[in-house]
Amino acid sequence: MATTSAPDPSDLSALSGLAPELATAFVSLSSDIALVIGRDGIVTNVATADSTLGLGASHWVGRPWADTATGDTRRKIELLLAEVGSHGVARRREVNHACGNGEFIPISYAALRLGAEGPLLAVGRDLRAVAAIQQRFVEAQREMERDYWQLRQAQSRQRLLAQVATDAVLVVQGPALRAIAANEAARRWFGEPGMPLPAPLHDLLALAPGHRHATEVRLRLPQAGGSLTLDVAVTSLPQADHDLPPPWLVRARQAEADPTTDGAETAVLVADAAGRLVMADAALLAWVGADSEAQLLGQPVQQLLGDPHRQLAALLSDVRRQGMAVQPVATLGPAGSPLRVAMSASLLVDGDQERVALVLQRLDTTPRVVAPLDLMATLQRIAQRVGQLPLPALLREATEATERHAIDAALAAAGGRHDEAALQLGIEPAELRQRQQRLGRVPPP
Repeated sequence: MATTSAPDPSDLSALSGLAPELATAFVSLSSDIALVIGRDGIVTNVATADSTLGLGASHWVGRPWADTATGDTRRKIELLLAEVGSHGVARRREVNHACGNGEFIPISYAALRLGAEGPLLAVGRDLRAVAAIQQRFVEAQREMERDYWQLRQAQSRQRLLAQVATDAVLVVQGPALRAIAANEAARRWFGEPGMPLPAPLHDLLALAPGHRHATEVRLRLPQAGGSLTLDVAVTSLPQADHDLPPPWLVRARQAEADPTTDGAETAVLVADAAGRLVMADAALLAWVGADSEAQLLGQPVQQLLGDPHRQLAALLSDVRRQGMAVQPVATLGPAGSPLRVAMSASLLVDGDQERVALVLQRLDTTPRVVAPLDLMATLQRIAQRVGQLPLPALLREATEATERHAIDAALAAAGGRHDEAALQLGIEPAELRQRQQRLGRVPPP
């Protein structure tokens, strides 16, 4: 008795005559478009689930399937036809079909050959909804990244401004390497102007190259009961007298310390070489009534803050020439609402880019008088150094501290008016300027 072999389940030639019906069935069940393709690659039948698909696919009949795709995806159809011709089935590929409005519709196709000599059945899904979701996801991700970097930049800018407000800044003149000007933080760490600099800083300046690029190092400064780790940047300043070594601008901050300012009482800004605003902290925005920093960028700081007595203009001129400048008492703002502040400015040099950091400390409406306790504390510190320095040096420091205290008190009581302060001290304004220069106090022009 002859046996009959079971039919090959992979042989779908029996369905080749039903290809159009199968295309319609696939579309009705799970796809958006189905095509019947002859072995020559010509479209013989088209079925779509939605007449609004927008492809005009009914006109594809009689055309090569590859011709219906955009130029950048035509090759995918050619590869799909080759694969299904070799293996009877082809993996899914995404193809773009052009629309009449100049756009394209992405379709994901899978293909099956109906028998060795039968037609090819290609079933596709409209990917526009998926593409829209992917695009929204990408846009949301980009927006999150943009917001993240904007936040990081804002935090970095605010940290820089806080550091500017708390940095120790001093100007050092060679060849003796003595400070000729210093702010309060620099006096606390390195001593008063004219005093010998601590050995680590002295050694750093002795080895620093003479160019405008900042040399940054970390050094350990001996302190009572331990040591202080500082990040120090040294920049060479221009020197009018070329026979003398150029002065140094030294900027130091405590390593890995979190900089803090006095809140609303201290405002910090950075201006470019022309005096236009580059950065401002939240306190300054509140002082001028601005909602955001972007509203103020590029504005002249004199116009922004108000400079009726041109004290800010003089300060900016001095800092460009001398590296740092201080104005103990100044009046800013319009005449109707003056604001009394103490101003200190220093250069921020990065290669050829020169900027000015300005710190404004709000003062009380009453004249600020330097407390005698400040002088007493200074004299006590000098007395503690007996045995470390000879008597003439101790007496010179005590004399300079007393003289500096008297000048600061007179200027504060006179509201920053230089001539009136000189009158209170019983000296001529020219002599007061000379004393300020010698003591590291930058006098007004």
